[in-house]
Amino acid sequence: MSVDRTQGSCVTIRTLPPLSSLSRCVYSSSDDATFGSPTRMGKGLTCVCFKSRGTYERICINLTPLQEERLRRLKHRMKVNFDASRVEHQEGLKALWSATYPGQELHGLVSDQWKEMGWQGKDPSTDFRGAGFISLENSLFFAKTFSTSFQCLLKKQGGKRAAWEYPFAVAGVNITFMIMQMLDLDATKPRTFVRTVFLQMLSENEWAFDLLYCVAFVVMDKQWLEKNATYMQFNDVLKSTRAQLEKELLMDDVLRIEDMPSYTLLF
Repeated sequence: MSVDRTQGSCVTIRTLPPLSSLSRCVYSSSDDATFGSPTRMGKGLTCVCFKSRGTYERICINLTPLQEERLRRLKHRMKVNFDASRVEHQEGLKALWSATYPGQELHGLVSDQWKEMGWQGKDPSTDFRGAGFISLENSLFFAKTFSTSFQCLLKKQGGKRAAWEYPFAVAGVNITFMIMQMLDLDATKPRTFVRTVFLQMLSENEWAFDLLYCVAFVVMDKQWLEKNATYMQFNDVLKSTRAQLEKELLMDDVLRIEDMPSYTLLF
């Protein structure tokens, strides 16, 4: 591994370490925390500067073919609108119902039963406009992977609850949309350090986005309880949830979603 050092500039690692580690270099600055813009350091190598507490940190990542393919698939998932006429989307809704209410018969894809889950009306397909089909996939992943935590949130079993609670299913769609905005994955070049860190996590686990969704949901509910919030404060809780996620993703020892402190809330 060779290193270039120039006066007043970052150190650039020419040969990157394994994907499980992050290459950083630091030089002094007197400014407060801000996000810098990415710079290109040769073909396939993207560097993003992050300024915090008087220092700049630059993380350099080289997108591997595996990483590029996983990012491509994730971005494709994010672009798929929910279409109630598509059989696979209908089957997705049925699978979500079965995972949420095992053994309880669903009387139709348009039914008042869906209100029990926290959809705004009897046709859940109308609530997917903001985030698309991936928000259904996220909910289904949560229900199957962390069923106990999922059921606890669905039934509002934890803590002292407000009289006017957030609707569970619609909250999930909003969480998906919030994560999409936070990661800014549709940008042609990374514009934030959080996005760059997530790309490394995606190379470790193809389901990093879905795992992050699960963490975000339990963080949101925890903050909801701590703030003793009501429905009208949901957007404020969502903002504080995003801030908490960003804080944890930027921790030095967080290299996977599973390393995030709030990941333990799922168990």
